[in-house]
Amino acid sequence: MGRRIAVGLLLALLLVTAFSWPASAQPRTTLRWGSRGGDVTVAQRRLATWGYYRGRVDGIYGRLTYGAVITFQRRNRLRVDGVVGPATWSALGYTGRAAAPAAVRPRTAATSRSDEQNLLARVISAEARGEPYEGQVAVGAVLLNRVSDPRFPSTISGVVYERYAFEAVSNGTIYQPPAATAVRAARDALNGWDPTQGAVFYWNPAKPVSRWVWSRTIHKRIGNHVFAR
Repeated sequence: MGRRIAVGLLLALLLVTAFSWPASAQPRTTLRWGSRGGDVTVAQRRLATWGYYRGRVDGIYGRLTYGAVITFQRRNRLRVDGVVGPATWSALGYTGRAAAPAAVRPRTAATSRSDEQNLLARVISAEARGEPYEGQVAVGAVLLNRVSDPRFPSTISGVVYERYAFEAVSNGTIYQPPAATAVRAARDALNGWDPTQGAVFYWNPAKPVSRWVWSRTIHKRIGNHVFAR
């Protein structure tokens, strides 16, 4: 009986060890102009999914791949060198060869990315019409920053439809089809471009706004809007 118990304990220990031992993940290959192979294909596919790469997914790091990487790095505040190293791989959602791709953190659990982008684009189109492109992305970034801030609702729709939060909701312009630039701006904001550097408030100083909002410290101005944390 004692021997059976000892054998059982040994098997249990082996099972626990087998399932708890961390899987090793070798870093992905550092990619640069001229690189070839599967890791280039992986990078091209992710960049294509997010709208940065519009070439053929062929596993060859050439002109189009380089341009996509440069744009991605610039918009995600990475070192802009065209080299896909650990920091850029991480921003693309990959941490190792053996590990599965890290999922993009959903902004809302109840809707798909396309639903989020559409709602965000309609807000941008209504709230930032006539603003420079960077200013349109900035408005989208403010909404997404609010989603991540515990002071605000934790979903895009919750932020958008919070009472008195946005004039576009109050006057109904949010229900108009979004402009093409607003659709692109929403995509760029969802992909991580934040020209506001973390702002959760914006307003046009030339228009009547709540007196309270002026208590916020303005740290950025883009077009007609000022941005504050």
